[in-house]
Amino acid sequence: MLKGKTIVLGISGGIAAYKAASLCSKLAQAGASVHVIMTESAAKFIQPLTLQTLSRNPVIIDIFDEEDAAVVSHIDLADRADLVLVAPATANMIAKMAHGLADDMLSTTLLATTAPIMVAPAMNVHMYAHPAVQQNMKTLQQRGIQFVSPGTGQLACGYVGEGRLAEPETIFDVVEQHFLTFNSSSQLLQGKRVLVTAGGTLERIDPVRYITNDSSGKMGFALAETASRMGADVVLVSANTHLSLPEGVENVSVETTEEMYQAVLNRYEKMDIVIKAAAVSDYRPVQQYKQKIKKSDDSITITFQKNPDILKKLGELKTHQFLIGFAAETNNVEHYALEKLKNKNCDMLVANDVTLPGAGFGTDTNKVSLYDKMGLIEELPLLSKEQISEQILKITASKLS
Repeated sequence: MLKGKTIVLGISGGIAAYKAASLCSKLAQAGASVHVIMTESAAKFIQPLTLQTLSRNPVIIDIFDEEDAAVVSHIDLADRADLVLVAPATANMIAKMAHGLADDMLSTTLLATTAPIMVAPAMNVHMYAHPAVQQNMKTLQQRGIQFVSPGTGQLACGYVGEGRLAEPETIFDVVEQHFLTFNSSSQLLQGKRVLVTAGGTLERIDPVRYITNDSSGKMGFALAETASRMGADVVLVSANTHLSLPEGVENVSVETTEEMYQAVLNRYEKMDIVIKAAAVSDYRPVQQYKQKIKKSDDSITITFQKNPDILKKLGELKTHQFLIGFAAETNNVEHYALEKLKNKNCDMLVANDVTLPGAGFGTDTNKVSLYDKMGLIEELPLLSKEQISEQILKITASKLS
């Protein structure tokens, strides 16, 4: 299961660092390529030579110790990692991660990586229960970081309670389960053609003014990236976003609702799954001024006309496509979601209350409910948009099969 996987094992400074030797050995014996990063404090508890011998790779401590001039070590490891595992993770390291600090090799690599991150905390029972530590862990969980819960028992400080590093065998099992889940979903959409819309369309009034919305495109981009990872051939139609494009995804950039309408309809017939995650402008100015409108003492009236309803049109033209719509609501979420699903002839609808903390536009997290024609499918808790994307696409794959 772990053969050929690159795992960066981060060890921070606590007495539980000695257990990392056993964990490193198990990962390496399972076929993983283990690269160890230690903090200076961790090196006071266990010798780097021990981890180097077990991993058969150099152990990195100093961010300025660049042995290979061809690469920047923390970026190289961050890019190569299939998983970054921090075990043990002290309260200090968890705080650095939560607040985006990067003052040593481990924290810098954690900030640079796009790989999944797993954290196994270890600290005094009172430290673990402290509100600041709990809030930091909650922040990281909302970003999609997975935690291996500490055990309860005798701690090195003499206290008995929660805060003891999970046993190496337990952490190893969680790592294996992570890759088992990842591999099982990696081909769920193999051979499928998926179109995703993302971002917020923009309608110009004059060369310097326009109407738009707060959509960042993060949800649509996460869906496109996840669909591609699951084996699909993905087209992303994006409007006015500033996000890095997912690898292996064809991107079609548009600005207005009309442009998105045409881009989607031109490709609709060839698609198996269409996900309308973009927030489109329902109206556009009747007249778009070629010159900037000058300010005057009088009021100004702008007349708007209705834009084409992309989702409704797709529902009308649907033959074999599995059509997924989104509904961003502020009240009566279920009522409006089911009404929209029926009126637009969707196969599934993803609805959320944008007034909830962490669930609005521009956030890295969301809290959504999934509906089909039978009603509520599943109500997801506050999760990262990547995790939500995976759940949406797993359910879609299940329905298609």
